Amino acid sequence: MEKGLPEPLDASEPEKIAEAAQRLQLAHIVITSVTRDDLPDGGAEHFARTILAVRAVLPQSTIEVLTPDFQGNFSALDVVLSAKPDVFNHNVETVPRLYAQVRPQADYAQSLKVLKHTAQIGTLTKSGLMLGLGETPEELQTALYDLKNNGVSIVTLGQYLAPSREHYPVQEFIHPDKFSEYKEFGEKTVGLKTIFAGPFVRSSYMASDILEKTIV
Repeated sequence: MEKGLPEPLDASEPEKIAEAAQRLQLAHIVITSVTRDDLPDGGAEHFARTILAVRAVLPQSTIEVLTPDFQGNFSALDVVLSAKPDVFNHNVETVPRLYAQVRPQADYAQSLKVLKHTAQIGTLTKSGLMLGLGETPEELQTALYDLKNNGVSIVTLGQYLAPSREHYPVQEFIHPDKFSEYKEFGEKTVGLKTIFAGPFVRSSYMASDILEKTIV
């Protein structure tokens, strides 16, 4: 797969996204992007501008952002949070033992710090993991405790599917009953507010419903 520097930011993109959301009359908008570590702020200001642009045209709608870790730059993170998204989502993706193989560019502890910082200022905080990467049930349970202890309220659990033969291979296909067990464990034992778990669940899966369930 060829890699290269992404195109420069489109300064008009926030307004274009807001216009599209308004035309569709969306009640819940999830804003995300590719990782932009090529930018000094990781794209934080662009995230903030997009949140504010959407909020201006759809003041009654809820807005969720799914961001990278900004390489641990809390100043950049605070720029995003200053725009006051209703939900902040940053995925830890897998258990710490597998980071070297699955997320070599990322840091599990740093992701937890990002989530904790977000939760501490009062933003509803969300994260997700892919299953079937080779994690053990005990490792997943520990990760759920880590998320709870760092202020996360919402968690999504889904089945990992390798995008291509060059990507990290699937180690296991998790049975739907196991997803149900993890959901029950996370909510009833760990104390997380809401877990959506299933083979086809992704980080933005039924995002509006999961928010409504959490704040009821």
